[in-house]
Amino acid sequence: MFNNPEQFASATKTLFDLQMQTFNALASKAVQGVEQVVALNLATAKQSLENTLEAGRQLSQAQDPKAAMDALSAHMQPGMTEATAYGDQLKQIIGDIKNEFEQAADTHLAEAKNTLSALIYDVTQNVKPGQENAVEIIKVAIENAFKGYEQVTQSTREAMHRVEEQVARATEQLRAAQSQAQPAPGARH
Repeated sequence: MFNNPEQFASATKTLFDLQMQTFNALASKAVQGVEQVVALNLATAKQSLENTLEAGRQLSQAQDPKAAMDALSAHMQPGMTEATAYGDQLKQIIGDIKNEFEQAADTHLAEAKNTLSALIYDVTQNVKPGQENAVEIIKVAIENAFKGYEQVTQSTREAMHRVEEQVARATEQLRAAQSQAQPAPGARH
């Protein structure tokens, strides 16, 4: 058991430090991912605005309704292709974030497990008669802290998996819409 209050304070500080390191690592990965998604969204919005302005210019210069429809039709397919490309890029970013997150979480989880195992070992050494209940309470508290790490990590993994599935589903829907919008070979406009 802890021989003095300083050992207990040190163990408590170690647990808190582990929690903060894990939180900081995961928050950092989340911020990096948000930055990537924002950059992708800005680039996509800029490209979309440029395409819309070009389509508007071509529509305004059309000499007749057929020319206007042809100009509009010419911009539909590239727009679908760009939307699909956006979905692919978003899917890649989410996948990268998920992988980096899992690596960071696994690393911090392993560190926490090793540190907590050492703390449990320290707690169980030199137990004096009559202190068994106190030792058991401390062991349970340390084990519960580790279970908390595991639960947070697992919940976040599940959330990342759901986001990844939703992005994949949206990208596949865009692909299906794009393939339906493509004219059949040999078809005339």
